[in-house]
Amino acid sequence: MSDEFQEVGPIDYVVVEFPGNRMTGEGFPLLVDLVDRGVIRILDLMFVRKEEDGSMSGMEIADFTGDGELDLAVFEGASSGLLGQDDIVEAGAALQPGSSAGILVYENLWAAPFATALRRGGARMVASGRIPVPAVLEALDVAEAAH
Repeated sequence: MSDEFQEVGPIDYVVVEFPGNRMTGEGFPLLVDLVDRGVIRILDLMFVRKEEDGSMSGMEIADFTGDGELDLAVFEGASSGLLGQDDIVEAGAALQPGSSAGILVYENLWAAPFATALRRGGARMVASGRIPVPAVLEALDVAEAAH
């Protein structure tokens, strides 16, 4: 492994759908805060829109809140090249017609030292995943009902 990738944390992606193309911008300051605090590093950020007829189009980073300021100007040009057209099409397939989505690829900087130490010791990641919050809540409800 090249030195360039010795200190890289796990890389994740999320696709966040905005039904009816309604983006309030409420989460953007929190995303900026995560970057500013060094918790994550944005590798790619892209917005897509799925029209009622199912066609897809890219969206520019813009003034989502309507206050006259570019809400995501800090991320303008965030493109590592990891997101390809096939990824955009796959994300779009998950969207309902008349919706928009943000596609975010990010490095978990907080985990980089841990991951680096594991790699130095010869460890390999063999599985990874994420448990959806509704599944966790359901499991907790079932466990609570059993007691």
